[in-house]
Amino acid sequence: MLVEKTSQEEQAASIEKGRLLFRNDCEFLLGAASLTQLPSPDASEVAFAGRSNVGKSSLLNALTGRNNLARTSNTPGRTQQLNFFFLGDRKKEGLYVVDLPGYGYAKVSKSLVKEWVKLMRDYLRGRPNLRRVFVLVDGRHGLKDSDKELMAMLDDTAVSYQIVLTKSDKTKFEERNKILDNAQKAIVRNVAAHPEVLMTSSVKGYGIEELRAVIAQLV
Repeated sequence: MLVEKTSQEEQAASIEKGRLLFRNDCEFLLGAASLTQLPSPDASEVAFAGRSNVGKSSLLNALTGRNNLARTSNTPGRTQQLNFFFLGDRKKEGLYVVDLPGYGYAKVSKSLVKEWVKLMRDYLRGRPNLRRVFVLVDGRHGLKDSDKELMAMLDDTAVSYQIVLTKSDKTKFEERNKILDNAQKAIVRNVAAHPEVLMTSSVKGYGIEELRAVIAQLV
């Protein structure tokens, strides 16, 4: 009973830490199309990656409690650079939040996709303050080949990453748990993958507090 109570208290403390972190102002800094444009690595950093139209912008808006921090669009491939935001006070302490280019079925040329891949690989290899990449996966469909290709890149560059299932409100309970279980099993042998798969819904608010808590622990 004491152990259970302690666990509940720890969880509540983590949730509160996440709430306080994301209560801070969050401002757009810049969109980087090359490594020379990246801001100085003087604060902890987390990045969000996912297939085009996976709900990345909606999730960032939900996390920060804002409606237009990251613009949403039904047009796949809208994000074409590394978009940097800063959460907190630049003069004190805070967190870089990076919106990475979407991948998968983006309606762009193969040459541009190749440029994106190179930019992302160079970014992952050369960003010493990057604490974790959150790989967003459509919770209606589970892991796709393009998701696994990104995971392989993250394993190769030794960057810690965590799978986040989005749009979990759009599937029935049993199907949702099946997709969660499949994703959990799929990452067992991925050396850089965090063992816990998270489940979220930007519309219903599922898992938002928990994701904030995870991020706050990385600062």
